[in-house]
Amino acid sequence: MNGRGRAGMGQGMRRRSLTVLAVLTVAAVGVTGCDAVGGDSPPGEEKKAQPAPRPTPVWDRSPDSVAAVGDSITRGFDACTVLSDCPEVSWATGTSPEVASLALRLLGGDRAVSHSWNYAKTGARMADLPGQMAQAATRLPELVTVLAGANDACRESPESMTPVADFRDDFEDAVATLRRAAPKAQLYVSSVPDLKRLWSEGRTNPLGKQVWKLGICPSMLADADVVDAAATARRESVQQRVEDYNGVLREVCEADERCRFDDGAVYEYRFGTDQLSHWDWFHPSKNGQARLAEIAYEAVTAKEG
Repeated sequence: MNGRGRAGMGQGMRRRSLTVLAVLTVAAVGVTGCDAVGGDSPPGEEKKAQPAPRPTPVWDRSPDSVAAVGDSITRGFDACTVLSDCPEVSWATGTSPEVASLALRLLGGDRAVSHSWNYAKTGARMADLPGQMAQAATRLPELVTVLAGANDACRESPESMTPVADFRDDFEDAVATLRRAAPKAQLYVSSVPDLKRLWSEGRTNPLGKQVWKLGICPSMLADADVVDAAATARRESVQQRVEDYNGVLREVCEADERCRFDDGAVYEYRFGTDQLSHWDWFHPSKNGQARLAEIAYEAVTAKEG
């Protein structure tokens, strides 16, 4: 073979080599491109995103233990005998089937006895709540109930009612006390009852008005039959303070992910004479305690807070 033939053969081999190289390059680019848009997925089909795991709910609708803090309402004051506590009919932790307390509804009879505790005190104000909360926290309860504030409004006069700022500070202190000792405990917070409603109902009973003269909530109940401008203004100022307290309870509770406020349910409940103690016509009767238990149970077991 002459030199021209050999040269032509060499050129032909180079052309074939370049062609093969080009094909391989295109194939490589094609593979890279497939990886960039989803690997080996068939055309038009995208990879399905894996569902994210569901977060564990913060609120447990079936807590295993209950502690209660607050005032005379939670102690069942005047529900059984005159001027006496009756904690067995407490809406929060009582053991009476007649009331069917929150603890009974959540825990059942035996566990309500062994796994619920009542640290409320008759006459307590919000300033007393941090101390009660410290006691409750030692039990490491799964749920703590709060019903307090009526005594902050029920003073000798409207001028001596607890200032709203102090009420807020004390409640925030109580919540912080619980969080330091039992960070995962849940809080159910009841609104303060409508004291003016209690006055309007109780004043229809002569015996009740005589008991009121012993000093029960004088800022609202004093001179029960007087409805002149001064008495009306006095009662309205007490009512406004209760509404302000309930606003504080709502705001502080909303700032805590493990707290549920009753959304004003107790304040809005229209207590009648059947729900009032027939000893003082102001505190809840056994019937009234049962209504409080119903409201609390509905709030605690609701799917949404």
